[in-house]
Amino acid sequence: MQPAEPTLAALPNTVQRYFLATRPMFLSVTLFGTLIGLGAAQASGVQIVWLTAFVTVVFALLAHAGVNVLNDYYDALNGTDAMNTERVFPYTGGSRFIQNGVLTLAQTGRFGVALFATVMLAGIWLTAVSGYGLLVIGLAGLVIGWGYSATPLKLNSRGAGELCVMIGFALIVIGTDYVQRHAFALTPVFASVSYALLVTNILYMNQFPDRQADAAAGKRHWVVRLAPEQARWGYVMLAVAAYAWLIGAVFTGALPSLALIALVAAIPSTQAAVDLFRYAAQPRALTVAIRRTIAAALLHSLLLSVALFF
Repeated sequence: MQPAEPTLAALPNTVQRYFLATRPMFLSVTLFGTLIGLGAAQASGVQIVWLTAFVTVVFALLAHAGVNVLNDYYDALNGTDAMNTERVFPYTGGSRFIQNGVLTLAQTGRFGVALFATVMLAGIWLTAVSGYGLLVIGLAGLVIGWGYSATPLKLNSRGAGELCVMIGFALIVIGTDYVQRHAFALTPVFASVSYALLVTNILYMNQFPDRQADAAAGKRHWVVRLAPEQARWGYVMLAVAAYAWLIGAVFTGALPSLALIALVAAIPSTQAAVDLFRYAAQPRALTVAIRRTIAAALLHSLLLSVALFF
């Protein structure tokens, strides 16, 4: 059964409203990305400083929360979420907080800016204790997160959304490692790619239920540009690239052999791909496929981080 959408009557507590507006159930992919980054540092013999590790995790979660809130804000401005009648709540079609009157458009915009401002303050402190390279990573992440849906960039509307998500989530791994290592290294780069590709597949799958509304709002991402029968192959390509990268990184010695346990995530990825090939033109039937896609990204991230730590 599909969960009920949020309403003001159901959320009388102000703190609860703002917390749920960040879509916390989706922040777990960022949490696991930071674990991969910490694991990459650990695998290289770096002594983990748990205070900076904790601040890094909070910093990353707030950044992801800010992106979610601002994405809702800009999708309300362009009318995408209001027009979305094929959404699969709570996975697609936004948080519905603005559309259902839980928060106003202005409240949502101010909240997103406040989250980004908090991230900047945390980033300044982390940069001071780890190195100026983190400033580059943080600024790149904020620009990507803001430019994903905000004017004038609107990167997702221009077919660059998948690239934005891949780079943004890879930067979480690389940045978390950098805070511990105080330098750039290849290990977190190799560890980040398969994870970032599988997180990108969450976005890609979610665009199928949003396809009609996105097209009407002028968002020209690849699921809109291609017919559903063609677009579904993109999901397969991203998944195959993720698992092929992991295998290649292990066999070249860039990642430990234990990292191959993360290939278990190919099972839900394959199941989701089968569902997508069956229901690409019937978006409301994709709920299970969306859940399997999320499960694949989380399972892969968890197993990869465990392999790196041990």
